[in-house]
Amino acid sequence: QVQLVESGGGLVQAGGSLRLSCAASGRTFTNDAMAWFRQAPGKEREIVAAVNWSGGNFTYLDSMKGRVTISRDNAKNTVDLQMNSLKPEDTAVYYCALALFVGRYTLPPATKYDYWGRGTQVTVSS
Repeated sequence: QVQLVESGGGLVQAGGSLRLSCAASGRTFTNDAMAWFRQAPGKEREIVAAVNWSGGNFTYLDSMKGRVTISRDNAKNTVDLQMNSLKPEDTAVYYCALALFVGRYTLPPATKYDYWGRGTQVTVSS
């Protein structure tokens, strides 16, 4: 049973930084993609950042480009999201997600993520 557990959310002032972490467990992971999504109240869930298995292919939400970096450690089955220069509009629940067996270099579409964490709240005050 795959489990994804997020940590690192919290309350931060505008302009501040947070680092989210996600630990995956439950099976041997290979050739998967990992991502962070977010969902604000009344809005649809959107992908914030994704990284392929080899760690060389990335995608970022346009509104967060230059402020966010995704990284993964395959030895530890973890994926992190470093967020800087946070804005009140970044307030949302952030979810870690995993797409199994998509290929070493592949970034799948958002609909192909199979497993999800429970989410961690990020609140940015103005």
